[in-house]
Amino acid sequence: MAPRNVKLTIAYDGTDFHGWQIQPGYRTAQGVLTDAVKDLFGPYARICGASRTDAGVHALGQVGLIQIDSPIPTENIPRALNGKLPPDIAVTAAEDAPRGIDIIGDVTSKLYRYTIHTGAVRPVLDIRYCWYLWHPLDIEAMHAAAQYLLGRNDFRSFAASADRRESTVRTIFRCDVARTGDWVHIDVEGDGFLYNMVRNIVGTLVDLGHGRWTPDQMKDILNARDRTRAGRLAPAAGLCLMWVKY
Repeated sequence: MAPRNVKLTIAYDGTDFHGWQIQPGYRTAQGVLTDAVKDLFGPYARICGASRTDAGVHALGQVGLIQIDSPIPTENIPRALNGKLPPDIAVTAAEDAPRGIDIIGDVTSKLYRYTIHTGAVRPVLDIRYCWYLWHPLDIEAMHAAAQYLLGRNDFRSFAASADRRESTVRTIFRCDVARTGDWVHIDVEGDGFLYNMVRNIVGTLVDLGHGRWTPDQMKDILNARDRTRAGRLAPAAGLCLMWVKY
């Protein structure tokens, strides 16, 4: 049987993972999945991911690619892998993929959602999946400021200093801030993201929602291309990779 490409959709609670990418001495989502894939398909099997989520960041729609030489039907692969995976990670879907697919380069957009809780009492059952803030936020001002980020821009002001990528230019298709009761969701869709970019955007929007800046000053922060001009780094716990599109 000739090797075939299979695209996996993966969900994980990132709390106890040191990010997606394999790192010696650390428990990572890719590392745990690689162990399961090798156990099922042999020692030469491996998995590549579409997005390098940071330590503590969650995913509902991470995408991984495996190349296998196995008679196992594609539709049975999620169940087979899930039987070998720990409770905080699961393969939710599998589909055959073209031979020449580039799991990173062929991405057209990704959506990250950041979740904030603003109630008087912290949500203990959801505390691993949100940023708990008990101070009021000006949601309208935050949403207005977020619209200055739309389009193709240099996002150096929101890149971590450790990000050494040659280009810091990315395209943001939408950045929405909405409240439902005590919950606030910030959805950021783009063609790609720099290291800590979404968390730095969220931290800046929260500072603005607390009155540190006015919405129109977001344009100045963006154009400064200087990380020190932007706001704080939001905690990893509130961030989730919702989906990746090709």
